[in-house]
Amino acid sequence: MTPKERIRKSMSLEHPDRVPIMCQFSIGFMNQQLKETNITPMELWLDTDKYAEALIWLRDQFDFDGILVSIHGHDPNWRDKIKKLEIVNGVEKATFEDRIEIYVDDDLPVGHFFEPRQKNLEDVDPDEIPETLDYIPASKDCYIFLSDTDPYRIFDILEEKTKGQFSLHGEVTSPLDYLLDLLGYENGLLAMILEPDKVERILQRFTIGVVKMASEMAAHKSVDAIKISSPFAGMGFISPEFYKKFELPYLSQVVQAVKARGKFVYVHTCGHINDRLELMAEAGPDGLECLDPPPIGNVELEDAFNRIGDKMFIKGNVDSVNTLLKGTEETITKDVVKRINIGMKNKGFILSTACSIAPKVPKENVQILAKLAKEYGVYK
Repeated sequence: MTPKERIRKSMSLEHPDRVPIMCQFSIGFMNQQLKETNITPMELWLDTDKYAEALIWLRDQFDFDGILVSIHGHDPNWRDKIKKLEIVNGVEKATFEDRIEIYVDDDLPVGHFFEPRQKNLEDVDPDEIPETLDYIPASKDCYIFLSDTDPYRIFDILEEKTKGQFSLHGEVTSPLDYLLDLLGYENGLLAMILEPDKVERILQRFTIGVVKMASEMAAHKSVDAIKISSPFAGMGFISPEFYKKFELPYLSQVVQAVKARGKFVYVHTCGHINDRLELMAEAGPDGLECLDPPPIGNVELEDAFNRIGDKMFIKGNVDSVNTLLKGTEETITKDVVKRINIGMKNKGFILSTACSIAPKVPKENVQILAKLAKEYGVYK
């Protein structure tokens, strides 16, 4: 069975030959590993070819069955957009027309815009939000700006270079994320309380753009699945009631757009989500990712399978910090084998870290995962 077939089986709620493994890399972890190559943090973030090279190199290092393309649409002329390039204490610093970006090696780029991008709610006209989104809000003041010149070329490169043997997953960001980026996190959450009707109009407008992006990405022949990233939809940010109002209707539209293309779709929400697993399932995705265990979250894998495992595949839920960063080979093995055994008793399971691999996790601790999947994850 090929790695692509293995993951497809699990996403179809069937048992493959063995438990597949596919973790999400944090940008910081990628940069830490890429010190062994000639790919710099700036190139990883801005260059399609270098990003593709990095994804393949990292997949080979850790023997994953799939590759997640978490950013796309790199501008082919990105070098021409840089007004000034400096190396400050060994760190790349690029000045663009509207901003400065510093490409640290253990985290996302640090951005500083000359004019604030966030807006006050009263200054936002929902009808003026473009139906085609040209950016991805990765973090505060940290963006991927999408080129309209073949924005999904990254998938062509990966398909060609890997001969189609691995499962390729794309990623889009939820409408809720775009809202909070537009208004700022605190003001966005307050707006849900003070002016919910306007917030809903803004969310619906962003949904049009996210649906368009997800649908176009899912239409690419080499893409197996789309991950919808919605990190701010957990218990630490909004209640179940607000989830029903400000997340579920818009998430559902993105899910259905991907399914209409005949592709798998799953949702990524970090942190504490134990009180909303069934709500998340109502959106109709094929799977859930993360399910952070205690202490970084509050989801126990066996309980999650009992509640939603007959409807959705589960991708998770190894603690990247307390297990992989702080653990030893013995403690990692004990924790991971426990999760493999739970997953194998159920339908669709993909072994993964709960959230992204933390930047400073030792390489060897991640390499253990594939070995354990092969040794303990064979279906009989």
